[in-house]
Amino acid sequence: MLKKERTQARHFEPRWPVALAITSVVVLLALLPGRIRVWPAWVPYVWCFVVYVPIVAVGLTGGRPMWLRIERIITLLFFMTVLGGTIANLANLIDAMAHRPEGITGLQLLGSSTAIWATFILTFSMLYWQVDRGGPEARVNRAGRQPDWFFPQEGNPVVPEGWQPVYVDYLSLAFQTATAFSTTDVVPLTSRAKMLMMLESTISLVTIIVIVSRAINILGG
Repeated sequence: MLKKERTQARHFEPRWPVALAITSVVVLLALLPGRIRVWPAWVPYVWCFVVYVPIVAVGLTGGRPMWLRIERIITLLFFMTVLGGTIANLANLIDAMAHRPEGITGLQLLGSSTAIWATFILTFSMLYWQVDRGGPEARVNRAGRQPDWFFPQEGNPVVPEGWQPVYVDYLSLAFQTATAFSTTDVVPLTSRAKMLMMLESTISLVTIIVIVSRAINILGG
């Protein structure tokens, strides 16, 4: 019995913000126009169910290591799949804008590009949340993993001792990276953190400058 208790994480981070982000990603992908969407509308909902299973299991089992490992693997697979599919959606949108501008209205272009941009923010926030310091449970249990990002709350005397970032902090990080193409208060410490932020900034730059500016021109014209 004692051995079993030692194999369980002492604490685990609530998953409802992550579940809400996953739901938002699925809805955004499913609502894209058929000519832009690379998958059938039902595929994102299947992925949503697959990702929800380990997330719910983590909550029901109190953060058992087996379900934490499964959740980490599934979350990373979800990120890679959604990232690849959303980049393909972005390519389809650029192709429609360049070669079939009469087939898509300015409002459709603006709505699709905004949905793709928001999807990138949500998926990168989940990746940041899962990789930093070994994942959420390693952080909350202070496993001593090397941090990928340094947050301003750390070491701040007005913040309670032992503060650790949660999903909302990584959502803010992803949003800042996508809008300002850098962070306003969070410092990347590792090479992989810098590379991931560069990738997100590049995708966001393409989405905002190339597509949104074109949509605004159409609407204004």
